[in-house]
Amino acid sequence: MDASTKKQLEVTAVKIRMGIIEGTYNAKSGHPGGSLSIAELLSYLYFKEMNIDPADPKKEDRDRFVLSKGHAAPALYAALANRGYFPVEDLKTLRKSDSYLQGHPNMNHVPGVDMSTGSLGQGVSAAVGFALASKLQGDKFRVYAVLGDGEIEEGQVWEAAMFAAAKHLNTLTVFVDNNNLQIDGTLEEVNSPYPIPEKFAAFGFNVIEIDGHDYDQIEAAVQAAKACADKPTAVIMKTVKGKGVSYMENAVNWHGAAPKEEQYHIAMDELNAALNALTA
Repeated sequence: MDASTKKQLEVTAVKIRMGIIEGTYNAKSGHPGGSLSIAELLSYLYFKEMNIDPADPKKEDRDRFVLSKGHAAPALYAALANRGYFPVEDLKTLRKSDSYLQGHPNMNHVPGVDMSTGSLGQGVSAAVGFALASKLQGDKFRVYAVLGDGEIEEGQVWEAAMFAAAKHLNTLTVFVDNNNLQIDGTLEEVNSPYPIPEKFAAFGFNVIEIDGHDYDQIEAAVQAAKACADKPTAVIMKTVKGKGVSYMENAVNWHGAAPKEEQYHIAMDELNAALNALTA
């Protein structure tokens, strides 16, 4: 990836993070930690990789994206808003009773959302369904799904994985956001799904391990997935929960808590400084 493209994506990731903080602060609720950890991935997919068109959100041959960890909706909304699906200003209405931007993605109300999600473990099954449709249509589009590492403790994830491998759904790429924290603590403290790469490999996936904040590694993984002709791909991303906001990084209490006013200003000052450093 050339330096100019990488810088543009880095700028976009900061803007996505700003949208996450803006939304959760104004909502006084939400899930910032696991939203912040996927900003680089979303900026790469939505601003470089996926075949999508904000002016035609339902175009037939578009690539599909499923946020299986639906509580990270603030990240998806921020990516969609910055991509032009709806006004960035609307991020401030997150979780308001009269807003279309509810706490989990709703495909019936939010432009650019391909699947409603929220019940953990279920979104990836929908992604598998999209991938099967793509295969039956001659690999017409690609399908991307993001799962939380705590989410893969759900049994339905592995039923979906078994089916995807059995049907050779090579248009499917699942990303596991492996930040090692879920709502009640570390994965080991709750119900360890480790070793994650070996599990997906045993289920018949092409497995790639990356730093989920490194654009070169993200791009290499996506291209390797596209080159794999007979298997779905699982990309296991090592990430930092709360990435980009100093006091949220690797702090489990920011899984599902919104910043208060002073915390909001600290976060936005840090993100504005990061943005200024990239655009100076």
